[in-house]
Amino acid sequence: MRFKRFGASLLVTGSILLGAATPALAHAELKSSDPARGASLATPPTQIKLTFSGPVTLAENPIQITGPGNASWTVGRAEVAGTVVTAPVQAVGPAGEYTLRYKVTFEDSDVASGSVKFSLSNPAAPPSSQAPSSQAQSSPPPASSQAQPTATPAPQADETTPEGLLPTWVWIVLAVAVVAAGIVVALRFTRRKD
Repeated sequence: MRFKRFGASLLVTGSILLGAATPALAHAELKSSDPARGASLATPPTQIKLTFSGPVTLAENPIQITGPGNASWTVGRAEVAGTVVTAPVQAVGPAGEYTLRYKVTFEDSDVASGSVKFSLSNPAAPPSSQAPSSQAQSSPPPASSQAQPTATPAPQADETTPEGLLPTWVWIVLAVAVVAAGIVVALRFTRRKD
């Protein structure tokens, strides 16, 4: 009889823990990007696009793109349409790996940042015409226009956990620990009866 009561209380406790973990697991995050994570591009994009799993607003200086030889792309004014952030870009710099860094604020006021790595197989020369039309950030001139050998980078998960939330793995470890403790206690109660 005690074992049944203990099992029922363990089930209720586990359900409460999993219910508490649900908000952390449901927090908005980067779903996709253009350029995609790990992409190898022959020509640089003229616009970047970030799609999140929930609505976001922009933090100050929300997008930066840097690459080899201190190359820094000019990023125009970013705009948000619900879950999608877009910004015009002017690419400059040699072939190689580039990092797109972003910083956004979610509906619950948590600020999150992360990065997406991609590579260019050809150098990006500045266009002979004008820069992107919206308020562009300044960038230093390209360091080198010589092509460098590149390798397609492996996909990487560089997203950080929004401030104030525990990472998902902490909730999983906690749930496993509670279940393991419950099994140990249940086995002790069973052995005492024998």
